[in-house]
Amino acid sequence: MRLLLLPFLSLLLMVGCKDTPKEPTIALNSSPEETTMTTKVPSNALKNVYWGDTHNHTGNSFDVFLFGTPNSTPDIAFRFAKGEKVKSPTTGKPWKLSKPLDFLVVADHAELIGSIPLMYKNTPGISDTKTGKAFLGIAPNKSEENMQTLYDILNYAAFDQPNQANLTAKDLVNDFGGTKVTEAWNSYIETAEKHNDPGKFTTLIGWEWSSNNSGANLHRVVFMPQGGDVAKQFIPYSALESDNPEDLWAWLEATSKRTGAEFVAIPHNPNISLGLMFPETRLNGKPVDKAYADARMKWERSVEITQIKGDSETHPALSPNDEFADFETYDFALTPDGTRPAPTKADYVRSGLMTGLELEKKIGANPYKIGFVGSSDSHTGMSAIEETNFAGKGQHDSEPKKRAHPTGIGSSKGWDMGAAGWVGVWAESNTRQSIVDAFQRKEVYATTGPRITLRVFGGYNFAENDLNADMVKTGYGKGVPMGGDLNKTANGTAPGFLISALKDPDGANLDRIQVVKGWLKADGTSEEKIYDVALSDGRTNGNQKVGNTVDIKTGKYTNSIGDTELKVFWKDPDFNPSQSAFYYVRVLEIPTPRYSLYDAIELGIDVKETNHPATIQERIYSSPIWYNPN
Repeated sequence: MRLLLLPFLSLLLMVGCKDTPKEPTIALNSSPEETTMTTKVPSNALKNVYWGDTHNHTGNSFDVFLFGTPNSTPDIAFRFAKGEKVKSPTTGKPWKLSKPLDFLVVADHAELIGSIPLMYKNTPGISDTKTGKAFLGIAPNKSEENMQTLYDILNYAAFDQPNQANLTAKDLVNDFGGTKVTEAWNSYIETAEKHNDPGKFTTLIGWEWSSNNSGANLHRVVFMPQGGDVAKQFIPYSALESDNPEDLWAWLEATSKRTGAEFVAIPHNPNISLGLMFPETRLNGKPVDKAYADARMKWERSVEITQIKGDSETHPALSPNDEFADFETYDFALTPDGTRPAPTKADYVRSGLMTGLELEKKIGANPYKIGFVGSSDSHTGMSAIEETNFAGKGQHDSEPKKRAHPTGIGSSKGWDMGAAGWVGVWAESNTRQSIVDAFQRKEVYATTGPRITLRVFGGYNFAENDLNADMVKTGYGKGVPMGGDLNKTANGTAPGFLISALKDPDGANLDRIQVVKGWLKADGTSEEKIYDVALSDGRTNGNQKVGNTVDIKTGKYTNSIGDTELKVFWKDPDFNPSQSAFYYVRVLEIPTPRYSLYDAIELGIDVKETNHPATIQERIYSSPIWYNPN
């Protein structure tokens, strides 16, 4: 389904289950701002949800090429996301999404972008440089062994460690920069422009800045609403120029002023940041201050909370009272030696939000006031993250028969990857500017796969009877949506929340809605609590399990448990008007098969041999709503 329209609740879209409520059709008004040269693009003031992937890689990324997927191109990535059947660049087999996406960012690594393919084409200015000659001498052909050797050299050079070719990060920038990289970048831009179709499918021009500071993943995906005329005025900033996020923000500031570009930067994989994603101390050793917070919040208003390299919401060691915390836990660092680090508060999003509250009291600004995004980080060119249709991270884990072997990423193996994720964006129209505006106001939410429709509003004047067909209009009129802020009222009233979730029309029923709260105590430390606010099947106690219908032998399940829709008006029973707080919603599906079970059935092995569970509970995360008593 291309888009889901709300308001909904008792009258919602029904697909798949005969007892699902139906959703009324909203009349769409044409906005003069959202036009093409010939037709106006429909626009809805109450917003539609659009599904996309902001983190997809093709053969223009050096690691994709070196991992053995040179035929992956931006054109294939865009066509696949639009719902076309393509020939998989990894397996050669036909591959197709069950439903098309609405938008896509092809975010190839800025580091040497497009250079490795050009090098093997004997391109002047690439192949005849110091780096090109060294690489071609070490790896004259594209065998798997040769490609792995080049990957290792690049990895070590980026860490400024000794390597076989005796190259440094400065060498790579000097030798593979300039005109030829500009040609590769411009070619990508032209492909993105060709596939952009306002109102039907949106391409957002972007890239990935890939800092591996001492092995810590500090990567950021960067994209913009502007088109090729602006994008061709710069070359993407690379971690080979600096691995410090503050230098990236300075470049974004300067380039924005020079070109008019409106950049969005999204950190990914906090779970493998080695304690550096949500720090209290900057990379230069100085404490996080207000200037740091202001710069970070100007450019980085969301974080990638879930993707192929694991889920970054929280960790069992950090949230011992959260029974659902151990979900797609991934702890393989990017260091060449395959380190498996212990989790820290600075590695996970929930504890990062809590650190933000603590820092706000100390420095007068919150550097981690962030919305939630899910995206794939696919290195196949295909955003194929459905459990029944998972294409893996890249060439090394693209098929079930390969997933018992190392992926080339740290010490991880294929089944360690998670089949996730996408982002749902509440926007007026499916256009570049409208979608980017949604990211800027944080009216976005993350999914590990299912396209569950979620609405969340916070305010002081809501009541139970607002859970009706006009909920969305009421929510915007009396409160704020996900990503918004609530201030203290004169009488210290507790905020209330209107929450409604509708199952993926083609997916599993819902188990429960939870509100995750974090707050700042009087002593300046933070606390967390999880509330089960809506349960399926008439349950009244969250300790009651929803059940499990998955047949381990066949990989089939039924929607005989769970609900198609959950909705609730919830008011914080523990509210203290003097305490800063955040609230976000987590919605869980009933248990369904993990792709490792499907693989085990196909391979004729016991699922235990994958070292991963047979079933999972897919989920979505809303961006938070913040309460500020000041």
